[in-house]
Amino acid sequence: MKLQGLIFNRIEQRIIVGTVAFLATLVLVGWIAINEGGRMAAFDREFTARAIERGAATFAASCSPCHGTDGRGSPKAPALNSPLLFGFDYEADIHKEREALTSELGLPTTTEARKTEINDRLTALQQEEGQQTAAIKGAMDKGYNPDQFNRLLNVGWSGSLHNYIYSTVLSGRPNSASYWPQPMPAWGQPAGGPLRIDQVEDLTQFVLNFDKGNDWTTDDLLAVNQFPKAAVDPEVVTQMQSQIDILKQSGGVLPEYVGIDTPIADIMTKLADKTGDPQRGQQLYMGQGQPALPCSSCHVNGAGTLAPPMVGTWTRIQNVRLKEAQFAGWTGEQYIADSVIHPSDYIVPNFSDSMIKNFGQILTYQDLADLIAYLKTQDQAS
Repeated sequence: MKLQGLIFNRIEQRIIVGTVAFLATLVLVGWIAINEGGRMAAFDREFTARAIERGAATFAASCSPCHGTDGRGSPKAPALNSPLLFGFDYEADIHKEREALTSELGLPTTTEARKTEINDRLTALQQEEGQQTAAIKGAMDKGYNPDQFNRLLNVGWSGSLHNYIYSTVLSGRPNSASYWPQPMPAWGQPAGGPLRIDQVEDLTQFVLNFDKGNDWTTDDLLAVNQFPKAAVDPEVVTQMQSQIDILKQSGGVLPEYVGIDTPIADIMTKLADKTGDPQRGQQLYMGQGQPALPCSSCHVNGAGTLAPPMVGTWTRIQNVRLKEAQFAGWTGEQYIADSVIHPSDYIVPNFSDSMIKNFGQILTYQDLADLIAYLKTQDQAS
């Protein structure tokens, strides 16, 4: 066959062939675009699955001796494979129905017959709640409180569960020695631990994989061996009370805590006669003093994912933050004090409102002055 035979001589034939080829290309591109979301979702699932597998190996080697091989805790550390960590409310349906019925009961349009029906149902709900409480009594005997079913809310963490787990793994819990046999060490390399950042993420994904969503059962709760402890156990409270009694008898001055609702103007007035110690402030910031603060858990230098880095704090306050209209007339010291005690007042762009909200309950005015003095030394360019 001659080459001429393969060529379309008529212009109409060429137009038809070109049109068909163009339409076929559009169909192909459209098909790829339509399936791109599914392809990326499948890729994400595969990526997460591999991270969970790697995290499982790390958990078995480094975490299981304290948190248990099945993640349900031991006398050394609390459970991670627990509905409490994931905020599952066993009485959610009861609470939701009770709230709806109570609201309906207060409506002026609710008939007397309907009110009788509602009251009967409220009585039945009270019985159901009692039955549910009886069913989880074994967990309550171990320290579980059905009214405090969300670990993040209990510790005052308003960020994501991912960030809570990640930051805890990264920097540990240096102050947990006061209520556990030994403190949780820092595992991330930026905080002095042995794990790379990607390994910390793998471990985080493994712990998140414990979540059963809405499928947690009563048996899951009863299987938990160890629930979290309060930050200060009764023995420590007794010791602190004894020290306070001795201080009172000796005529000493009791420490004055800042408080979480104290206006910033009143805070600055109390700070006026305090001289900050930057060295002690550094110890507090790094979790090495008393109280041991988790500041370095999120403000890791160079990380920039959970919170602004520590280095350059004072420079950024002077050159960026105080130039914003809402801080007109403020000092750098005032900005730090407000950020620590009232962290939700201002959220740095590109970060979430995840800072702990109860520092005012554990910091004295001297503690706050020391922290400010230390952060004023961070005057390098970020």
